[in-house]
Amino acid sequence: MFSQPQAEHQWLAKFVGSWTFEASCYMGPDKPADNSSGKVTVRSLGSMWTLFETEGSHEGNPWGSIITLGFDPLVNQYVGTFVGSMMAQQWVYAGTLDAAGQVLTLDTEGLKFDQTGRTKYQDIIETVDDDHWILKSKMLSDDGQWLPFMESHHYRVK
Repeated sequence: MFSQPQAEHQWLAKFVGSWTFEASCYMGPDKPADNSSGKVTVRSLGSMWTLFETEGSHEGNPWGSIITLGFDPLVNQYVGTFVGSMMAQQWVYAGTLDAAGQVLTLDTEGLKFDQTGRTKYQDIIETVDDDHWILKSKMLSDDGQWLPFMESHHYRVK
């Protein structure tokens, strides 16, 4: 019954530790960037799941989120979830790692910003080095273009 960690689980393990982040979020082409900062604590759950617990603030308003990531060898994909204190939706991830082992693209689906329907989203984790990674988010627009709306840089606390 017990699963064994795969190489993909070991790839996720490199994020375990404490991090700080600086993020910019763009909610429209005619709107200025919203900036936030905070900390992320990443821990392992039995070497099978990696949990990213984020605490941040935006204009003095605290917020939090939790990302769970693992790898399901039965479907040969990274899988996980995202929940945040600022929304009622749970986002469900399925994704793949690029051939170079640097970029994890997580696909999901959710409500459009204007709440007129649903669309596809991607959260993309790019490793820069052992002490720096980037999270980028983008959404599929009605015209079929991927629109970036968030980028955060994470730095290991030493």
